[in-house]
Amino acid sequence: MNVNMENKKVLIIAYYWPPAGGPGVQRWLKFTKYLPDFGWEPTVFIPENPSYPIVDETLEKDVSKDLHVIKTKIWEPYQLAEIFGKDNKKFKAGQFDVGENQSWKSKLSIWVRGNFFIPDARVFWVKPSVDFLKKFLRENHYDALVTTGPPHSMHLIGLELKKEFPNLKWIADFRDPWTEISYYKHLKLTQWADKKHRALEQQVFSNADVTLATSYTDAENFKRKGANAICITNGYEQDSNGENLKQDQSKKFVLSYIGVLEQLRNPEVLWQVLDELITEDKDFQKHFQLKFIGRIDNKILAKIDNSPLGRLVVNRGYVSHAESNLEMRMSDLLLITNFPDESSKGIIPGKIFEYLASGKHILSFGPEDSDVKRILEETDAGQHFSYNDAVALKAFILKCYLQWKSGKYHRNITSIEQFSRRNLTKKLAEIL
Repeated sequence: MNVNMENKKVLIIAYYWPPAGGPGVQRWLKFTKYLPDFGWEPTVFIPENPSYPIVDETLEKDVSKDLHVIKTKIWEPYQLAEIFGKDNKKFKAGQFDVGENQSWKSKLSIWVRGNFFIPDARVFWVKPSVDFLKKFLRENHYDALVTTGPPHSMHLIGLELKKEFPNLKWIADFRDPWTEISYYKHLKLTQWADKKHRALEQQVFSNADVTLATSYTDAENFKRKGANAICITNGYEQDSNGENLKQDQSKKFVLSYIGVLEQLRNPEVLWQVLDELITEDKDFQKHFQLKFIGRIDNKILAKIDNSPLGRLVVNRGYVSHAESNLEMRMSDLLLITNFPDESSKGIIPGKIFEYLASGKHILSFGPEDSDVKRILEETDAGQHFSYNDAVALKAFILKCYLQWKSGKYHRNITSIEQFSRRNLTKKLAEIL
């Protein structure tokens, strides 16, 4: 990292940071890597003792040795919620049971989380952080402030600092929406709590100089709420692409899902179609393999295990980010899922960009006319389906399989340069 005295300075407030794993870490880890190349010296403010649901210590090597990192202690109420057992742990990881799968403990945990910890369980870090950073900013000059959420408590820190330092330019980065995210309606909010969430969100939109969105649709939705919103998507590392593995190295036709899969994004139609193909086509059964790399909901796994598909599953569990990239390149078809309702069409899962860089075909599920569908069409990288489009889905998988079997299953990567981490950081620096 080339830091010089002419660089402007930006303070970034984040919760997720190495050794935290998962896609939420990658965005600002990469921005801080490239910002000095565009005239900005970053400082990162993070918790000293956070409670991360996923840990990936390999990511720590990606943190620049020149990066200034400040840490203060955080108190989180999760330790008091262990009475909720596994349900609470799943909730921390962004998963929770829905419908008939909900136990009374799960229901209570969700209700407490949504109504007592507003906007989230990291809210107790807001006041001590504001007190610490007020003193820090009086003693150290910074040109810009960035808060990145979720957790959206980070934006409340920015909100208070903006009141104290009105000339400090504030960018509120929303990696996911706040009240418009799909699971918001499952939080069992009281009328008072819902009003509180929406009021705080509106204050952030109204006071931030710029609101960043990670999708085109989210940016438009934020604008309608009064935010000065701009879209900078997530992206991929140019040097993480590597050479695509030759097709003849693969003895199986591998469909892989990489990441966290919870019940709200479970593509049941896919498992049904695969069961049909396995039952109807012995040749397909002989060659097919379904791979899970990451954290898959136990109830989803149990249902698949009790089906014909179950014996063709390889479940690797959570692996390092580097290993997950290797698994992408060893696969033939990469699965990505989104929440099915229309309000989620603006969600672009961060892994899609690494999927793109792998050169492999992508199978996507989500609402019609989603931002993911737009990206897949622009890059000619795969096909997007709704959750009830079984006939077209079956035809697509068979087509991919037959092309794989014939040795002609290759994808030409059209221009994806706009999604490289370096080019995205250049756009961020221009906004700063």
